[in-house]
Amino acid sequence: MSIPVRLRAFRPSWLSPKVLRTEVLAGLVVALALIPEAISFSIIAGVDPAIGLFASFTMAVTIAVVGGRPAMISAATGAVALVIAPLNRQHGFGYLVAAVILAGVFQIALGALGVGRLMRFIPRSVMVGFVNSLAVLVFLAQVPELRSVPWAVYPLLAAGLALLVLFPRITTAVPAPLVSIAILTVITVAAGIAVPTVGDKGALPSSLPVPGLPDVPFTLATLTTVAPYAFAMALVGLMESLMTAKLVDEITDTVSSKTRESIGQGVANIVTGFFGGMGGCAMIGQTMINVKVSGARTRLSTFLAGVFLMVLCIAFGPVVSDIPMAALVAVMIMVCFATFDWHSIAPGTLRRMPAGEITVMVVTVVCVVATHNLAVGVVAGSVTAMVIFAKRVARLADVTAVTDPDGGQVVYAVSGQLFFASSNEIVGRFDYAGDPDKVVIDLSAAHIWDASSVAALDAIEHRYAQRGKTVEITGLNGPSARLHKTLSGELATAD
Repeated sequence: MSIPVRLRAFRPSWLSPKVLRTEVLAGLVVALALIPEAISFSIIAGVDPAIGLFASFTMAVTIAVVGGRPAMISAATGAVALVIAPLNRQHGFGYLVAAVILAGVFQIALGALGVGRLMRFIPRSVMVGFVNSLAVLVFLAQVPELRSVPWAVYPLLAAGLALLVLFPRITTAVPAPLVSIAILTVITVAAGIAVPTVGDKGALPSSLPVPGLPDVPFTLATLTTVAPYAFAMALVGLMESLMTAKLVDEITDTVSSKTRESIGQGVANIVTGFFGGMGGCAMIGQTMINVKVSGARTRLSTFLAGVFLMVLCIAFGPVVSDIPMAALVAVMIMVCFATFDWHSIAPGTLRRMPAGEITVMVVTVVCVVATHNLAVGVVAGSVTAMVIFAKRVARLADVTAVTDPDGGQVVYAVSGQLFFASSNEIVGRFDYAGDPDKVVIDLSAAHIWDASSVAALDAIEHRYAQRGKTVEITGLNGPSARLHKTLSGELATAD
């Protein structure tokens, strides 16, 4: 085997010319889309636009190395900005930076404790609602850019959408978003069309961020002030990042390390804090541009998105400032349509889908859109799914009675899953007054899950004992027998 062939065998996949071109162009498109978003989120947090841009740079570059989900984009986000904005208003920028660093520490601790494994408990209907609500939020975020603007914005938007739809039919060698942004920029500049541009969002930074410590007193009082905000930021950031990672896993048909991603988010926020950034987490819209629209699959695109962001701001600031917002709005609208799960609301799907699944999806979407917080929607949807599941499983618990021919005893066969939602129901299924003196409760087809079920069995025995009758419980499987033995008689008897 020749040396060049050997080198190709050990070459990373992203070094192949085709993959490298895809990753580089994807990183450039994402960088262009990040600029106005980062500036907007800076305004929400009440900080200088450069702070959001610095955060997007350090988050993307760091997570590309330490994250667990290749090709996912992390940067300054609106969810994080909303959490830390009150802290900045009340105590100042130094406290905000301290909260970002502490949030990173919390995320590392939560990641090490295995919070990433909780993602397996997120139902598919919540995931679908999460994706659909994301698409709705991204679309709603573009609406202000189309209000009270010069009429020329609308034909530019239409032209951008046409390019995004038609150009991939000609070639996919160059991402359609990059072509659309470039063409619309040239048209507006050459024709002198006065429309809102990236530069109207705020001044771009002219130098790289410098590391340093937050300007706060290192006291217990400072810690107690920033800790609640830091913990809230850690939870919101992890939830959005892990949900995005799960979505990318499904799109790319690959598996990522949720534990590494959780810890990586913490590391990225710590680095961002020391560089004076506002912190962040995974960005779903930009991730969809990177993965679904541009076809990126490796860490290189994420790394280059951060690098290109700073290069564009520092070296090509005047050019980037001239990009019309209509071009970026067109890209984000296409991302919305590509992200939304249209199959989930098709009439055929809705007819076949259980009502409970549809309810969970709708609750998730409504809560996210109403609060503009993806974490709230995921929690609400998951709780709704658990309640519906508990009610559904509780109905499967049943009690049937068979009395011996001689009337000496009655055998109650209990089947199903006994837990808090079902065990209380079975208490009323026994004929305490009419049954003979000996009662057998056969649990061969049942399983005891919690203390509520043990307490219900104790209540049944207690009611029979009040009437001078004896109860024998049989057929317990191993785990149920151990739980019953441990708790029976130790719980307050219900009557």
